[in-house]
Amino acid sequence: MIRILIGDDHAIVRQGLRQVLALMSELELAGEAKNGWEVIEQVRTCAPDLLLLDMNMPGPSGVELIKRVREEAPRLPILVLSMHGESQIAGRAIKAGATGYLTKDSEPETLILAIRQVASGAHYVEPAVAERLLFQPSPGEAAAPHLTLSDREYQIFLRLAQGRGVTEIGEELHLSAKTVSTHKARLMKKLGVDNISDLVRYALNRDLA
Repeated sequence: MIRILIGDDHAIVRQGLRQVLALMSELELAGEAKNGWEVIEQVRTCAPDLLLLDMNMPGPSGVELIKRVREEAPRLPILVLSMHGESQIAGRAIKAGATGYLTKDSEPETLILAIRQVASGAHYVEPAVAERLLFQPSPGEAAAPHLTLSDREYQIFLRLAQGRGVTEIGEELHLSAKTVSTHKARLMKKLGVDNISDLVRYALNRDLA
């Protein structure tokens, strides 16, 4: 039996995942979490065999949340289920400690395959994402500006692109508004944008928001 913890802030997504898990007798729902803090608490209390995790949730999320879960449960397999097929996001997740990466438009059969593979101790990356990871530009080649962002800058970039304000982002990431503003200025300079509208447009054009 594989006991699975679902971490996703959308109720309709969690419901769909429960229905997929119910298709297989060896899969069992261990718990659900709708924000990063609940994920950490559930990892501590319900002892799942696998964490099925969305990259963007309230509270700690993405790379930061993966690292925190790794501190709590170093051996817990983490299968990221994200709306983003962008190789940079997948690469950051895997580098942080994710065991697998899958996009939300995958078929249920693919999800079950990924769960089985990751739970067995192996890794799984969606083939299309793996191909982009494999053939992404080398360090000496021209790369998209967002590839140059640090993990913290990237976290804040995604939240800004989702319309969140500096104060809200600071509360979620436990940073001061001044620190968030400093990161915001740096990342906007790296992206070559002058305002939030341009930042949002940048993210949408690259399917990052």
